[in-house]
Order: sequence, then C-alpha cells, then structure tokens
Amino acid sequence: MSKLPAAPEPLSAPVFDSHCHLDIMVGNRQASSGDPVAQAAQSASATLHGILDDARAVGVTRLVTVGYDLASSRWNADAAVATEGIYAAVAIHPNAAHEATPEVLAEIESLAGRPEVRAVGETGLDYFRDWATHRDQHASFRAHIEIAKRTGKALVIHDRDAHDDVLRVLAEEGAPPVVVFHSFSGDAEMAKKCVDAGYFMSFSGPVTYKNAGYLREAAEVAPPELMLVETDAPYLPPVPHRGKPNAPYLIPLTLRCLAEVKKVDPDLLCEAISANGVTVFGEW
Repeated sequence: MSKLPAAPEPLSAPVFDSHCHLDIMVGNRQASSGDPVAQAAQSASATLHGILDDARAVGVTRLVTVGYDLASSRWNADAAVATEGIYAAVAIHPNAAHEATPEVLAEIESLAGRPEVRAVGETGLDYFRDWATHRDQHASFRAHIEIAKRTGKALVIHDRDAHDDVLRVLAEEGAPPVVVFHSFSGDAEMAKKCVDAGYFMSFSGPVTYKNAGYLREAAEVAPPELMLVETDAPYLPPVPHRGKPNAPYLIPLTLRCLAEVKKVDPDLLCEAISANGVTVFGEW
C-alpha cells in the first residue's frame, strides 16, 4: 500500500478544498500506466469517509469533487448526495472535448441542475496537450458557459497555456455571474485581469514551488475576497511533497503559503476563503 504524506499541523480556523477528484482517489477510475500519481493514490486504499476524516482533522471541513467526463460527473454528483460535506461540479474536460456531443452536454446540464451539484466544471481550454482539437475545445467551452448561465451555477475553468483565449471567449459569450479559475496558473498581469472582471482565483500546490515565483506574485495581486484554495488531489501536492499523491488534508500547507505571501493571519485568510465558498458554491 502506498504511504501518503504525513499530515501537516492543523489549521485553527476552518476552510474547504474547492477542487479535488475524489473518484480518482478512491479508484473509481482506473489509473492508466501513464498516471503514476493516480496509481499511487489509489494504492493507498482511500475511502470517501476516510478522505473526509483526514481533512477534517486538520480543519478542512468540506470538499468539492470535480468532474472531467460524463462518467466522473455522474459519480461525483452521486457521491455528493451520499456523503455529507461533499459537493460536486460536472463537466467535460477540455482534453476530452471531442466527447462533448449534444447528448452528453444535455446530460451534463441535467446533472448541473441537481442541488448537490454546485458548479459547472472543469471546462475551458488546454493548449499544453493536443488530446482534443482547439475547435472542439472552443465549442465545448462555449457550451459549458451557456449551461452555467442556464442552471445558475458557478463556472470552474481549466486554463492551461490559454489565458488570452479563455478571457476572450468569456468576454464574447458573456461570463456567468460567478467564474473560478481552477489551479490558477497565470502571472500578476493575468491576476489583474481577473480582478478587474471579478473572477475568483483558486490557488493550488504549485504556488508553494520554488520555481513558481510568478504564482506568488499573482497571489499578491489577488484580493482575499476573490481567492480560493484547492488541492486538485490526487495531483499537484504542495512542498515538501512534490511527486507524491495529494489529498485534501494537505490544504494547510498551501493556505499557510498564501497567508505568508499576503502577509495576513492564516485564520483571517481561512475566514475570507470560507465566505468566498458561500458566494461561489452557495450555502453549505
């Protein structure tokens, strides 16, 4: 069995994980041979209640588990019904945009209308990988924007090497009232554009990496009232655990890094992020 990282010192104020993939962590999706992080996470034999218990032990009280295809979206929505403290987001990931047929998108919209589903995502653009054509990605992204607006749910964006086009598509389509850039990957200039537009920025483990000064500069720009914190578990663990499986209980490491960057008390940042969670995802 894989050994997960040791738990960090608990936070003294509650916060939540705005983005994780619980279906991968518990082995609902079989990890491919090219996904060693997911393989390691699954070999740790996690359960939903175990993941929640570990998170709550360090002050992470709620989790948002996020879909990336139709099967994971169904699973996450059902998990949110069955398990208190878990909420869901549903979508077709840009890397799977070729799967976003009218029939699939209709089911995503049906799932998005369920009360336990609090967001449409992760959707957006990914120019780092070529698993789906730019044409398919743009069509899928625009369709998800409309789904978010019709269902009144937040839009959770995956943006990899596509900042300008993501912002352009949002402007052309008309953004939903609540937009979140998951695992924010832009620099300070991109953060300023998000602030001007009122978009939320969710920071993950890479903000702690030595070579990611640009992310810490972006976090300096982001006001607390537009910040979230996430794991993207089982991916993107914070230092000192790079290369190991991530999990929601490691949120305190990222939160404390952000508090240091912002020069604010961690408790105050937790309070701001928790309030933002209600704004983004609704009353818990």
